Amino acid sequence: MTDNTLTPITEQSALEDLCGKLAESDFICVDTEFHRETTYWPELCLVQASAPGVEGLIDPLAEDLDIGPFLDLIAADNRVKVFHAARQDLEIFNRLIGHPPGPIFDTQVAAMALGLGDSISYDNLVQRLLKRQIDKSSQFTDWTRRPLSQKQLVYALGDVTHLRDAYLKMRDQLETRGRLGWVREEMADLEDPAKYDTDPANAWQRLKLRKPKKDYAAIVVAVAAWRESLAQELDKPRRRILKDDAIQEIASQKPRSEGEFGQLRAVP
Repeated sequence: MTDNTLTPITEQSALEDLCGKLAESDFICVDTEFHRETTYWPELCLVQASAPGVEGLIDPLAEDLDIGPFLDLIAADNRVKVFHAARQDLEIFNRLIGHPPGPIFDTQVAAMALGLGDSISYDNLVQRLLKRQIDKSSQFTDWTRRPLSQKQLVYALGDVTHLRDAYLKMRDQLETRGRLGWVREEMADLEDPAKYDTDPANAWQRLKLRKPKKDYAAIVVAVAAWRESLAQELDKPRRRILKDDAIQEIASQKPRSEGEFGQLRAVP
């Protein structure tokens, strides 16, 4: 074992020490690795965090580790939380702390204000802004398996160390160009709790209503709510319960018996 071997935090004292150091900064860079291909709720597998002079990896799957101190840290509104393409990360933390962890700085959004392109990927941002190359070979590995390899850990930690350097450079450039206020206005949309609403009664809003008829719309609302409730209860992806096309077909055909349901093409 060498001095530069990375080890995820699995003990409470080490987590509290990391959080104490992160709390000294006015911003924290955060990234996550998660699994949700077969579940409704994303399973948090690794948390990466950095601030000036400090970085660390937190293993939320570690037995007896309570990540509450870190959640308290990002729930507080007295420091900026920096993400890249923040939407899915915010969805996870919204569920864990009960609200989006604002204030947010999304480097993907900020990149647009700096003329770096629309929806720029993280590796392209790092390459263009910092002139660094990222090895992405560990990007789609299985983050639920333990132990994690050094290659995985190096890749994961790089997500927040590069992010830290990129944020500082982007913040300075935005201030120089007088665009920091515009970016903050854009971030307010990401911090809107309504974006992460999982109330089954509102699930129909994800679907496009194809017909301007009340009975059709009522069925879409009802079936979408049923699908959402069952997906949450079974912790399965919505599409595994019923695809969007099936909801549209049910609303259009209005089946009233098991036999009529059996004639629908999109319904399993």
